[in-house]
Amino acid sequence: MIETTEGAISLKTELKKIFGYDEFRGAQEKIILNILAGKNTFVIMPTGAGKSLCYQLPAIVKEGTAIVISPLIALMKNQVDQMVSVGVNAKFLNSTLSKAEIVKVKKEITSGEVKLLYVAPESLTKEENIVFFRNANIAFVAIDEVHCISEWGHDFRPEYRRIKAIVSQIGDVPIMALTATATPKVQLDVMKNLNMEGANLFKSSFNRSNLYYEVKPKQQAKKLLIQFVKGHKGKSGIVYCLSRKKVEEIAQLLKVNGVNAAPYHAGMEPSQRIAHQDGFLNEDIEVIVATIAFGMGIDKPDVRFVVHYDVPKSIEGYYQETGRAGRDGLEGKCLLLYSYNDILKLEKFNKDKPVTERENSKLLLEEMASYAESSVCRRTQLLYYFGEEYKQDNCGMCDNCLHPKEQFEGAEYLKMVINAVKQTQERFEINHLVNFITGKKNQNIKSYGHDQLSGFGTGVEESEFFWKAVLRQALFNELLLKDIDNPGLFKVSTKGFDYLHKSYSIKISRDHEFVTTGEEEEIEKSVINIQAYDPTLFNLLKGLRKKVAKEKDLPPYVIFQEPSLEEMATVYPLTSDDLKKIIGVGESKARKFGQPFLNLINQYVDENDIITASDVLVKSAGVKSRNKISIINQIDKKQDLEEIASGLSISYEQLITEIEHICDGGTKLNLDYYLDDILDDERQEDIFDYFLTSESGDLQEAIKDFSGEYSEDEVRLMRIKFMSEYAH
Repeated sequence: MIETTEGAISLKTELKKIFGYDEFRGAQEKIILNILAGKNTFVIMPTGAGKSLCYQLPAIVKEGTAIVISPLIALMKNQVDQMVSVGVNAKFLNSTLSKAEIVKVKKEITSGEVKLLYVAPESLTKEENIVFFRNANIAFVAIDEVHCISEWGHDFRPEYRRIKAIVSQIGDVPIMALTATATPKVQLDVMKNLNMEGANLFKSSFNRSNLYYEVKPKQQAKKLLIQFVKGHKGKSGIVYCLSRKKVEEIAQLLKVNGVNAAPYHAGMEPSQRIAHQDGFLNEDIEVIVATIAFGMGIDKPDVRFVVHYDVPKSIEGYYQETGRAGRDGLEGKCLLLYSYNDILKLEKFNKDKPVTERENSKLLLEEMASYAESSVCRRTQLLYYFGEEYKQDNCGMCDNCLHPKEQFEGAEYLKMVINAVKQTQERFEINHLVNFITGKKNQNIKSYGHDQLSGFGTGVEESEFFWKAVLRQALFNELLLKDIDNPGLFKVSTKGFDYLHKSYSIKISRDHEFVTTGEEEEIEKSVINIQAYDPTLFNLLKGLRKKVAKEKDLPPYVIFQEPSLEEMATVYPLTSDDLKKIIGVGESKARKFGQPFLNLINQYVDENDIITASDVLVKSAGVKSRNKISIINQIDKKQDLEEIASGLSISYEQLITEIEHICDGGTKLNLDYYLDDILDDERQEDIFDYFLTSESGDLQEAIKDFSGEYSEDEVRLMRIKFMSEYAH
């Protein structure tokens, strides 16, 4: 029971009456009682564990107004609306309010009507607001996203550093600091900065047992994304990208591929951003493609998946964003598309930052890279990062546990890395240690005289990549420790020193070596790798093409070209809609020639019990799509081709290439108006007859056969005319 001026009130009664819950979760009740007793309170609780309730309920039952400092103005309205919907008077104070609105809010605070006041740090620092709060009845101050105070946090905000000084000016009020992500280093930094060393710490487990973590190489990323999202059809999900431009591009890509998706980023009009957020909350929009700002403070418990299309800037950011999945305790899938190229891009973005911030950011990125590349249980890594030990050998809910890499005896390798840390006096980070073990005589190694030590070069047979994996696995086995004051540095634990004298068997594994070459974001309708198709089906399709061509008295390539047959034998299109997505097959060609091919593929799939992959075909949403529409429209209007090229700022040759792609994609084009101006009927007929009798229809072969009689452009345009008349 707690005492208020209204008499004795049961916290559980209020919990049920206002929020509809019968019981508190985890340490919620202890946290609430602690702040109600006037004690400083530090809450570290993962996303979805009920952090907001820890300050909302005590604000309701305690006299006065509780100030909630929140970094995101865009989300304050959402948080206030949630409170108002359950009958609690909540307001916000930030730069979006007019002077009249600010006066009204302050009047309600003075009269004791407002229980929760959400304030941006910038508003808190204004002198007139400090004076006002000093004379108001402030119950306590809650600092949400308190990791923003720390330079070692993933979202450092300089204005957060001033909070303690300002709160002390308001009066002697208890402080509640809350965050979903804080490493041991960040925890110390926050408590020191807020002068909260004596605060009661309530730390919940970071383990979200219902979340499945997976990392895939960022190869053919758009196809991979479409396949994943369509595999969760009808479910709510978030796709995170690092830039606003990428958010818009991926949202459009999903939309043209039949996914009910919308973008969300700070560059959008506020009304549109709110509309998309509300649409997602109300299930009118299934997938939000967003920058990292989306999701903070939004109460949507049934997000079933979170995809990181780009690598996040830190493990804290990654953990917080994945934590927006499965907040109702049911399934949540977390997919990260990883390329080290993303890490390099982010490092370039940091080059203009102050030295300390740049170095901190680099360390955070290295941790992110090591998480992605490691073959160790994802859960073990995440919990270790936040200072928590995970005792199970196999979590059963990550890709590394479900598909483990081969393990081997690691005792000798582990002793070598422990010795390396010991001999270099526990003063160096991972790259220096790896250079030492592999015998790299760089300037840094020589300046410390480390090339003269016995451990120098003892691991020369293995790669730097290998030794980084061993060092990280030494950490997870508690043989090494990270220096809490200097997080990039390694120290030898007591257990590690003992291991040098009396080792025992520890199995380790090699990290994943993700390929960073080749296309990460492929041109969607590219020719499928010939090694990927089903050779048996391909030969059957080829035989059918020959039969159909003979019946229609046409060359086989006019029916379907070989790249089209290869793709059919790769993705097994079963319907006319599927077939129209195949390279070189448009609506008219699918209608004209498609049915016997679909019949053959359906029969083959049934007889061989094949799971098709037709939903991984991706329709383009880029500039080429817009160019295509413009070109078709202008050709329909009989516009001169040189003028079309000039209007699109492309060369005449590039335009013909675009027209070829449009025609090969299945669209019928009438270029007679243009061809009649450059070629007389006899010359047109000569080229036309050539393609009618050609075995392959190969363009380069045709140009060679005509031996300069016609220009390359003339042959190309006539081939387009021929394909439009016979193939579509």
